[in-house]
Amino acid sequence: MSTREQVPSDIVGLVRRARLSRRRFMTASAAAAAGYTLAAGPVRANPIVTASTGLDTGTAQVQTTEGDMPVYFAKPAGVANPPVVLVAMEVFGLHEYIKDVTRRLAKLGAFAIAPDYYFRQGDLTKITEIQKLMPLVNSKADAELIADLDATVAWAKTQGGDISRLGIMGFCRGGRTVWVYCAANRSVKAGVSFYGSLVDPDTQKSLWPKSPIELAPYMKAPVLGLYGEADQGIPPAQVETMKAALAAAGKTAEFKIYPGAPHGFHADYRPSYNADAARDAWEQMHAWFKRWSVLP
Repeated sequence: MSTREQVPSDIVGLVRRARLSRRRFMTASAAAAAGYTLAAGPVRANPIVTASTGLDTGTAQVQTTEGDMPVYFAKPAGVANPPVVLVAMEVFGLHEYIKDVTRRLAKLGAFAIAPDYYFRQGDLTKITEIQKLMPLVNSKADAELIADLDATVAWAKTQGGDISRLGIMGFCRGGRTVWVYCAANRSVKAGVSFYGSLVDPDTQKSLWPKSPIELAPYMKAPVLGLYGEADQGIPPAQVETMKAALAAAGKTAEFKIYPGAPHGFHADYRPSYNADAARDAWEQMHAWFKRWSVLP
């Protein structure tokens, strides 16, 4: 059985790593002190850091049926009723990269919220080996995931967020979450999936009843898919299949495949980072959210 058949496709690219020069990366202790995950491999010495100047940022607890879920949020200071954008994280937990992305979205005018919907599985940022991490994240049922996102949206409303302008974006497994949530919640105005898996392993059917491709007819919001041509787990042919399924169902979606870009090309803390693709993808996301009246 091939690697693609054994593990979710959004993870294949994470387990194949090239040889790297140590001089270009932080020590493990420095990376941990800076708040980055270690399970993803070495952390680049110069990841993007977004200041909180002009923002209200912090952590909060969102009530769910099984306890309080931690969230990290950032929003423009002094702005009433900002639009709400959910940040669906990778499999590595609520670490510094996801927090930084949340601040970047706030700089664009969003009340951006990153929920730690793996909180029942523990603090994933403390796990250093991907082999120990994957059984935990793969145990997350879609029904529970959707309920956690719904709870986050409800909390955002109590904090003054304008949920009539609701968007969601995410990376890797969080990119898959974008597809799932856009099929589940008709209140979402637009979604952006960064290299989210499109075909799930058959072994996950009890927890993930339908893969994103199977959910294509149920999409309730327009989605922008941003993928890498060199993604070893999500080949361009699979993206084209998703594109065709959405078109056949009469759903609005657009895709961009970046030549030579690997899985995780936006993750500026990882060796997979592709600056040109990441920059353009962020601009594409911004334009997409403006087009669908999520962002001003």
